[in-house]
Amino acid sequence: MHVLIAGNGQPPDRKLFHRVLDTADLLIAADGGALWCLEYGVEPHLVIGDLDSFPTSHYPGITVVHDPDQETNDLEKALKAAMERGARSVTLLGATGRRLDQSLKNISVMAQFAPYFETLLMRDDTGWMCLLPRDYHFSTREGTTVSLFPLSGRVEGIHTEGLAFALHDEPLENGVRDGSSNRATAPLVRIRHRSGQLLLMVLNANVDLTQGS
Repeated sequence: MHVLIAGNGQPPDRKLFHRVLDTADLLIAADGGALWCLEYGVEPHLVIGDLDSFPTSHYPGITVVHDPDQETNDLEKALKAAMERGARSVTLLGATGRRLDQSLKNISVMAQFAPYFETLLMRDDTGWMCLLPRDYHFSTREGTTVSLFPLSGRVEGIHTEGLAFALHDEPLENGVRDGSSNRATAPLVRIRHRSGQLLLMVLNANVDLTQGS
């Protein structure tokens, strides 16, 4: 089962939302993420969270689960709901943007839950990211911007194939060396690492890399 989770961050482009929705069996909204789903004309199958952003009284027909636990954020609650419903793959939309602290928190949550799914992707209008298993490959266009970031402080034994700046059994470490703004040189990219948590970010081909530089 593929679950789409709508977060309460920056809403994605409407076309991206519907493209991902077409592949999903279930749409779960994390609290206020339901609002932009409804704005796009789609009613979530489930809304879950502490409900500080979603006015339930305005939408009496929607299935809502109120979870007031303040030790977990709304994305964690939504991912737990996806697990309970048998999700094997999950795509997160609207999980970044608006607030930097919440964006970083949600990336941390993604890393926490990645082992429980076959695939857990976070997407926005600029591209996608995921926490890598020990051996991973993906198809892309040559010239695509590919970045690697060590989440666990230090990641050991990284080996890449199909990237312009190759790594051969080398480490990446927070604050010392990362793998940002690499470039795909082949239609298939392979990344292996021996230990640690390694985050992969892949930009869409049409993203303007001059913005903010």
